Amino acid sequence: MSSRDPPPLLPPLDESPTDEVSHLVHLAPPSRRPKKKPSELSLASNSSRSLTLDRDGNPMTKVGEVPIDLLQSLYLSNPTTGGTPPSSRPTTPAQHEQVLQHHQSHSLAHARSRSADSAVSEFAAWPRSVVHSSRQTFPPVKRLAVKDRKRILVTGGAGFVGSHLVDRLMCLGHDVVVLDNFFSGSKLSISHWGGHPNFELVRADVVETFMVEVDQIYHLACPASPKAYQHNAVKTLKTNFMGTMNMLGLAKRVKARFLLSSTSEIYGSPEEHPQKETYWGNVNCVGPRACYDEGKRVAEALTYGYHRQDNVDVRVARIFNCYGPRMNSSDGRLVSNFIVAALRGEDLQIYGDGTATRSLMFVHDLVTGLIKLMSSSYTDPVNIGTEDEATVAEWATLIRDKVEEMRDRGEIALCVASDDEDGEEEVLGEGEGEEEQEDKLVLAGLERPRGRRSEIVYVDAVVDDPPRRRPDTTRAKEVLGWKPTYSIEAGIEETIRYFSAIESESASY
Repeated sequence: MSSRDPPPLLPPLDESPTDEVSHLVHLAPPSRRPKKKPSELSLASNSSRSLTLDRDGNPMTKVGEVPIDLLQSLYLSNPTTGGTPPSSRPTTPAQHEQVLQHHQSHSLAHARSRSADSAVSEFAAWPRSVVHSSRQTFPPVKRLAVKDRKRILVTGGAGFVGSHLVDRLMCLGHDVVVLDNFFSGSKLSISHWGGHPNFELVRADVVETFMVEVDQIYHLACPASPKAYQHNAVKTLKTNFMGTMNMLGLAKRVKARFLLSSTSEIYGSPEEHPQKETYWGNVNCVGPRACYDEGKRVAEALTYGYHRQDNVDVRVARIFNCYGPRMNSSDGRLVSNFIVAALRGEDLQIYGDGTATRSLMFVHDLVTGLIKLMSSSYTDPVNIGTEDEATVAEWATLIRDKVEEMRDRGEIALCVASDDEDGEEEVLGEGEGEEEQEDKLVLAGLERPRGRRSEIVYVDAVVDDPPRRRPDTTRAKEVLGWKPTYSIEAGIEETIRYFSAIESESASY
């Protein structure tokens, strides 16, 4: 393993971009901001958390039809992460009263055995961490008329993408059944819905037959990270083949609409760039990634076989690289690997020479695309992704610089190695100014995190890693009216906050 300078980043903002990824000029690492006093920095930090900007620079208040603060509170406020709720979250009895009136949860906790005033006052008086760890109240959901409410099955609903989809569907007022074997999913991702009358969790495997009356099926079950799906290649193939066949059989029996979560991996190492849905792909059917690539290809073949032969109502989403909160920090994906390494002050490890390209999409945009596709009448495959293409080395540099920038602003805590007998990490306070943090490090006899800035290092390339990947999203724009709304900066920052909370909580034990 050797360390060397990464390939040149995108051109500075004051120069005319000339390379093929010039449309990503806004990805250039932000300049270091001037130091602020701790008091000033704390105010800036709070305001930035409550304000998420879209790609046009406008404040975002909703994701689809759901308030953005509500969705963020489901993972940034989760007590298992040590995160904190968005600053715009209701804090007074009057604000809580308003929320409960407009988005009343169908919860037994809201029975009229005690007055609403006393319940709201008690709720507002609790510490926020206690509020979110208590099962006496659920996240607010939209009230739907019976004729508008759907019963929806989400396979793999405890996984990274599945849990965000479940959150959205629950908040929209639908009845949701989650089917998961927890091979790569986590109960913690959906624990805030446990006990809700609209929610049902079934621990089972899609390779076994399963019967439930539903209107829609989102089939997301299958590990999506190379590390996970290569761990048990035969199981991955069985999930894609037998699991998809079982879910299609269920859709046929109960007359449900079926959406297959497919992947950009079906294009293999593409010879067409960007990749359109009409491209048939270039896949190595005997390589280490074949269990996933060919598994998804046969899943698509099964889906359209049931559609043509048995008239099953189907949708197919070809999902490109996605990132966001609730990613597994150890699953080997690009964004989670880089963020966790930068937070820990470790080297950012790149496989190969760093020139391979990826187009990254924030998870909320993906979920919006899936719901739009399910609600449409379009049955052909649709690419769901962004055209924000950059090299892996550029993504690594961007993420490292963004972590350092947020750390300097005091938005995230410092996790540093400790020399005490227990060997535990020490977390230096979130919201403190950079000078205050550095003073603590000096007093502790430590440098900046783990003694130095994270470096970008290069190791041997992995087999069959696609050299370029970017979707042609014309079909999604024209047919679904869908396009990504999250800016790269907003998505990366939100993901950094999530992993920072995870790291801070881990260091506290």
